[in-house]
Amino acid sequence: MTNNISSMMVVLNNTNTQSVTFLLTGIPGLKAAQVWVSIPFCLLYAIALSGNSMILLVVLREHSLHEPMYYFLAMLSATDLSLSLCTLSTTLGVLWFEAREINLSACIAQMFFLHGFTFMESGVLLAMAFDRFVAICNPLRYTTILTNARIALIGVIVLIKNVAVMVPVALFVKRLSFCKSLVLSHSYCYHVDVIQLSCTDNRINNILGLFTIFFTAGLDFHCILLSYILIIRSVLSIASSEEQKKAFNTCISHIGAVAIFYIPLISLSLVRRYGRSAPPFVHTIMANVFLLIPPVLNPIIYSVKTKQIRKAIMKVLIQKKCQI
Repeated sequence: MTNNISSMMVVLNNTNTQSVTFLLTGIPGLKAAQVWVSIPFCLLYAIALSGNSMILLVVLREHSLHEPMYYFLAMLSATDLSLSLCTLSTTLGVLWFEAREINLSACIAQMFFLHGFTFMESGVLLAMAFDRFVAICNPLRYTTILTNARIALIGVIVLIKNVAVMVPVALFVKRLSFCKSLVLSHSYCYHVDVIQLSCTDNRINNILGLFTIFFTAGLDFHCILLSYILIIRSVLSIASSEEQKKAFNTCISHIGAVAIFYIPLISLSLVRRYGRSAPPFVHTIMANVFLLIPPVLNPIIYSVKTKQIRKAIMKVLIQKKCQI
């Protein structure tokens, strides 16, 4: 009898898990102003999509940009573009149309891509740091070390690593049962939010989530830090102050990209841990800002600070204007 009851409970739990529908949240406490809040969000998405698409276009079209540094920049833009697209539909759907429902499978898929592209951005930033390290510390072998085949291999390794760490995360969410409130605190599926709604033991999910963060963004950050320590040591050994300045200038754009990725990430982690008394809308806005800042600002930083990118963009825009 006990075995039959247990079997029935398992079936019910599995059925319940398969039919789960979550409710996404816009901006808590600001429901009346959501339409107005959606305007800056929509503007930021438009800037992110157009800016990163433009970077990809100019790198593909301009043969003068077919160099390792710009290939890595194209990878960064592709990652930022994908990161923006995977939250665009649900965020604007909630803010504009109150389209709040999302089923478990769609939620896990969005979570997989959201966190996967976030960690992939960290991996691409590490690859770009390696590019700057080789360019400054071993300039004579730059083209022989960073061949097209090696650049492609680095890109594939970054992709495989992030898929490998995200697959277990998604599978362990799939095994959870949900019987509490199914209201998420964001307009997209965030791993921590989803597992907190589980009515089964989620300790493995928490441990796996922390391991994934440390193995990806945490490890990447320390490697980036190490690369810049080596770069600074190499640059300071250069006798000419003019050459030192020139070497540092080649790193400014990448340092900016690293800062706008890791500073919001660390800030969001601190607010989540120590800012529990803050209003709910603060957490939600910070989470959305974290996802939007890198895709919005990276194309701007590289367009302003990199002369070759700026010239290529102007060339494309002038060509389009002439065609019109």
